[in-house]
Amino acid sequence: MARPRTITDEQIVEAAREVFLEQGFAATTAEIARRAGISEGTLFKRYASKEDLFEAAVGLHDYAHWRANLLERLGQGEVRVNLEQAFMEFLKEAAAIIPNLMTVLSRGHDPEHNRILERLGNPVRQDAEVLARYLRAELDLGRVRPLDAEVTALTILGALTTYVHQEHMMLQTGREPLDAGRFVRGLLDLLWPGLAP
Repeated sequence: MARPRTITDEQIVEAAREVFLEQGFAATTAEIARRAGISEGTLFKRYASKEDLFEAAVGLHDYAHWRANLLERLGQGEVRVNLEQAFMEFLKEAAAIIPNLMTVLSRGHDPEHNRILERLGNPVRQDAEVLARYLRAELDLGRVRPLDAEVTALTILGALTTYVHQEHMMLQTGREPLDAGRFVRGLLDLLWPGLAP
């Protein structure tokens, strides 16, 4: 009879996440196993390769709930309110995921040398495509004025990702962080005159 698992996959992934964030992909599976309180053999019984463990630890597959939520709001409520909610959700998710994405990119930007990039696709491009799809659909419903949805989506995501980098990754001592709600409302104050029908 096999012994019951005492360490969960979630505990292993959390230990791996800590080690990868501290040491990058160069971290050893021995260190991850030690931190999780298991043997390397047990680690490889649960995750076939270091890349599989890294992918689970980075957690990019758990990202982007904001996309589905935005598309569910299509044609409902006020477009500006829908966008504000989506942008706030994006900022919350991005604040959690961007450090992990940076760990992925620390392996290099060439998919030939960084197979995880190939496996994950391009989450930023996917974000832009969903936002552009939402804008095009609202345009078809007459709820936003005619616009280039792709350019608008890239402009918005550029602003949102810059905010995340500035306020979550490049913190300055002695400076109060800019409130996310204030930023999103200000961004929409700036953009809404060009979006409103």
